Amino acid sequence: MRRIITAVLLSLILPLVPLARGEELDLSPTPAPTVTPAALPPISDAPLLENPPMRLSCASALLMEADSGQIIFQMNADSPRPVASVTKVMTILLTLEQIEAGRASLTDVVTISDTAAVMGGSQVLLDVGERQDIATLLKCMIVGSANDAAVALAETLYGSEELCAGAMNRRAGELGMANTHFVNCTGLPSEGQHTTARDVAIMARQAFAHDAYYDFSTVWMEDIDHGDGRVTQLVNTNKLLKLYDGCDGGKTGSTNEAGYCVAATAQRGGMRLIAVVLGVPSSQTRFDEARAMMDYGFSAYHRAQVAREGDLVGVSVPVKLGARDAVDAALHLGKDLTQGEDADQHGELGQADH
Repeated sequence: MRRIITAVLLSLILPLVPLARGEELDLSPTPAPTVTPAALPPISDAPLLENPPMRLSCASALLMEADSGQIIFQMNADSPRPVASVTKVMTILLTLEQIEAGRASLTDVVTISDTAAVMGGSQVLLDVGERQDIATLLKCMIVGSANDAAVALAETLYGSEELCAGAMNRRAGELGMANTHFVNCTGLPSEGQHTTARDVAIMARQAFAHDAYYDFSTVWMEDIDHGDGRVTQLVNTNKLLKLYDGCDGGKTGSTNEAGYCVAATAQRGGMRLIAVVLGVPSSQTRFDEARAMMDYGFSAYHRAQVAREGDLVGVSVPVKLGARDAVDAALHLGKDLTQGEDADQHGELGQADH
């Protein structure tokens, strides 16, 4: 019997005041934000299944329903380990949040620094003094996992990669990523940098909740014009875009230390899943295991509405010094409230704000 995941999200409106800016960004350190974007509310810390329902060769894994944050199953989800360029999920998240807060714009132009231009690993081959807008740099980071683009954005938004790493750690703390520490914004090997499958799922869920993310993550191939006659072809590192029905985003990473990793997402039938696979010995295996995990999730679970905004919940709330002694409580929801068909097995999966 297919199971239905409960999903209840409470709405929060944040006042955001755009700041004035010119055509090109000032690369001096930016003051710490005074308004913190809210974390998506979790529903349950406990997975629906005690163990993965399939054989996995990776070091750590986790499958989550994105809207609710409900973990379907996990394996070694709290074991700290390096995750290579999957680290960039937090760099991507901070960039999207800065743009939504009005502290930066996709059209702002960035001049590439010496530091950004000499980054090793995956690159889009930016030159010192080259000028690219934030949209292009964000695309290069999401599609091509470009380290030079990631550092250019870190310097632009925070003043330096070191200050950006500090902001990444603060945001991780706000999101409840208890076993994560960032040292850089790229995921290149660095002592002390680590995270977990659970924490990757938390930050991926937050990043994938931004509609603007999919404007870039769904790009398969594109040429980047450097403005000096050179062109670099971007090819998406997330092969599941072509291999898996409904896949529209994700982040890959690989180093000798981390192995091959991926945090992938797909949506079918109104339900979005996030699959985290960390530490496998080959590139194709990470995609195969992420695909198998999501296949199970989509075949075994779906979403269905069982309550609506304003529905009475059968509870009276006492009122002091009011015209009435009590009032009936009603549901206040950000999205649909759904519950499992197998309620006797899984119990109540959701919470509502009464």
